[in-house]
Amino acid sequence: MKVETLKLQDFTEAKIKNEPNSKTSFSEILKESINKVAELEKDADNEIKKLATMETQDLHTTMIAIEKADLTFQMMMQIRNKIISAYEEIMRMQV
Repeated sequence: MKVETLKLQDFTEAKIKNEPNSKTSFSEILKESINKVAELEKDADNEIKKLATMETQDLHTTMIAIEKADLTFQMMMQIRNKIISAYEEIMRMQV
């Protein structure tokens, strides 16, 4: 069994470093990140279906897909929490 490293190259930090002059809005970056999380969840669902229907017997690949989806979802939730916290802090500021 070949072990591969997991990379989160599709998330915003890597894109910003590679394209310093690009004018990508915050909402576009957020939408891309949410779409990536949804894509990973679909991949995990497909792996679960394959395992349940006995198309494959590779439990490791299924578990890796599930963990990838779970970790990216948890990261997205933490980012959301930070955004909400920053918004609440801005709203508390007195002008």
